[in-house]
Amino acid sequence: MASPMRRSRKRRTMNEINMVPFIDVMLVLLIIFMVTAPLITPSTIDLPTVGEASRRPDKVIEVFVNKDASLSIKTDKDRVPVKLVDVAQRVIEAANQNRSTRDGTANNDPNRALAVVISADRAVKYDAVVQVMDALKKAGLARIALSVSSSR
Repeated sequence: MASPMRRSRKRRTMNEINMVPFIDVMLVLLIIFMVTAPLITPSTIDLPTVGEASRRPDKVIEVFVNKDASLSIKTDKDRVPVKLVDVAQRVIEAANQNRSTRDGTANNDPNRALAVVISADRAVKYDAVVQVMDALKKAGLARIALSVSSSR
């Protein structure tokens, strides 16, 4: 007698991705993020505060940056308009005049102890102030400060 023939079936691989577990995981993650998002506090930035100097220098040369980005230097008498390319030389000249009238002689390195304050209008672009600072630094001036108004 002939034995019944069995057909052996091979399982075919599925070419489709089962999306149900993927969707379940995404929904769980969405719920976790929705619950934890309100609990996270926004970060705060601690900006530096402006303190008062212990002692103000005797002579300060002030460079003003006006609304239209024009420059002027305040000497003992008045404000003198100046161009950006000449600002460092004019500051050094003003410092030499101040030193020679105060001491009687000019110092060897007038740039070392010279205090320069940059006062800029609020509407001036940041780039104009940085260009003035850069010109003064390139001339070898070490003590450059920014003038701020305290809003107390």
